Amino acid sequence: MSHEIPIDDGYLDMDLLRFTTAGSVDDGKSTLIGRLLYDSKNTFEDQIEAVEATSKKRGDEHVNLALLTDGLRAEREQGITIDVAYRYFATPKRKFIIADTPGHIQYTRNMVTGASTANLAIILIDARTGVIEQTCRHAFIADLLRIRHVIVAVNKMDLVEHSEERFNEIVAQFKEFASRLNNIVDMTPIPISALHGDNVVDKSTNMDWYEGPTLLYHLENVYIGSDQNHVDARFPVQWVIRPHSDEHHDFRGYAGRVAGGVFKPGDDVIVQPSGFTTKIKAIEGFKGQESEAFAPLSCTITLEDEIDISRGDMISKPNNPPKKDQLIEAMICWFSEDSQLSPRSKYILRHTTNEVKAVVQEVRYKVNINTLHKIEDDKTFTLNEIGRVSIRTSAPLLFDSYRRNRTTGSFVLIDAQTNETVAAGMIV
Repeated sequence: MSHEIPIDDGYLDMDLLRFTTAGSVDDGKSTLIGRLLYDSKNTFEDQIEAVEATSKKRGDEHVNLALLTDGLRAEREQGITIDVAYRYFATPKRKFIIADTPGHIQYTRNMVTGASTANLAIILIDARTGVIEQTCRHAFIADLLRIRHVIVAVNKMDLVEHSEERFNEIVAQFKEFASRLNNIVDMTPIPISALHGDNVVDKSTNMDWYEGPTLLYHLENVYIGSDQNHVDARFPVQWVIRPHSDEHHDFRGYAGRVAGGVFKPGDDVIVQPSGFTTKIKAIEGFKGQESEAFAPLSCTITLEDEIDISRGDMISKPNNPPKKDQLIEAMICWFSEDSQLSPRSKYILRHTTNEVKAVVQEVRYKVNINTLHKIEDDKTFTLNEIGRVSIRTSAPLLFDSYRRNRTTGSFVLIDAQTNETVAAGMIV
C-alpha cells in the first residue's frame, strides 16, 4: 500500500499547486506523470500490478507507466491522450492537481481549458527533435492564459546519451521563442528521462553536470503566492442568503468567492453597478466568522446598510473599482465544432456570476499560433482558432484586464439556441 497522508486540518490547509502538462505526441507526457505518481508513492499496489500485467501482455520492454494516466480505452489503444484528465496527488509539502492535456493541434481548445486554472505549465520537449511548432504553440497558449511559471522539461535524455551540449542547445532555442512572449516570468529548464526516472523525483546519476532541482522538488517549492491579485478587491455576488427562519429572521448575506484583494470587517465598500457605498459588517466563512477574506476563499459577506444587491453584482473598494463598460476587447479561443464565429454574431456572455447578451462587433485578427503572425483578412473563427475581437454587451460588465485578474478578466460565450459553450475569452 502507498503511504497515504492522513486527512486532517493540516492536509486541508496545505498549499495547492495546479499545473498543466503540454507536449506533442510521443514526447512522453503520460509516462512523465506516471513516473511522478509512481516515484512519489502516490499509486496503489493493485494499480501497479495491473499496469505491469498490461505492459507484459502488450509486449512492452519496460513497465509502461503511461497506462497509469491514459484513462480512456481509445487513448490506451492509440497510445495518445485525447481529453483533459485531472489527476490529484500530494507530498508532505504540497497538494497537486495535474491537468493532463493533449498535444495534437486539433485539441487546442482542450489545452486552453486545462491551462485556464493552472499556476504552472510543464512543456515537454523530445531531446531528439528539439523545439518544434507544437512546442511554440504550447508556450504561446501558456503565455496567453497568463501562466507565470514554466518548466521546460527536456525528455528522453537517455536517447541523446545524456548530452549537456544538446540540452543547452534546446534551452537556447526555447528561450529565443519565449523572448517574444509577455507573461512568462519564471522559466526553469530540467533535463529528464521519464522512462528511467532521471531528475523526475530523484537526482540523476547519468547527468551529474546538471546542478538544478529535480522536477518534483521544483513543483514542491515554486513560489506562487504572488500569482493571485491581492491588490484589487473584487467580490462577485453569487447568491443572496435570506434564511426566513426565526433564529436568523433579519439575516441578509451575500455569498460568493473572492476574486481578488482582501476584505475585512469595517472596510468601506462600493456595490456595482448601483454605486451605493456601505461598510462590511461581518465575514462568515466555512468555520464561522473570519477576520479577513482573500482570493480564492468562498464566504458570505454581511453589510451594515440594506442595499438592493442581486446575483451578478460586484462588491469592491471605492478607491479602486473595476472597469465598467459595454464594449470590451478580448482574445478568444473558438471551441465549437458545429458553428463558426463571424462579425455581428449574437451570444450570451457569462462573466464571473453575471450573464448578459452580447454581439461580436468586429473581428480584429486571428493569430497563427505557430508563427505568432496576425491574420487580418480572414474574419471567421472555426474550431481551435485564436484571435482578437471586440464585443458589445446589452448591459455594462464589471471587469479587469485578464493580465490583472484571471477571474474578472475572463468570460465564456454561449450559443443561445443550443446552450453550447462556443468560446472562452480573455479581456485585453
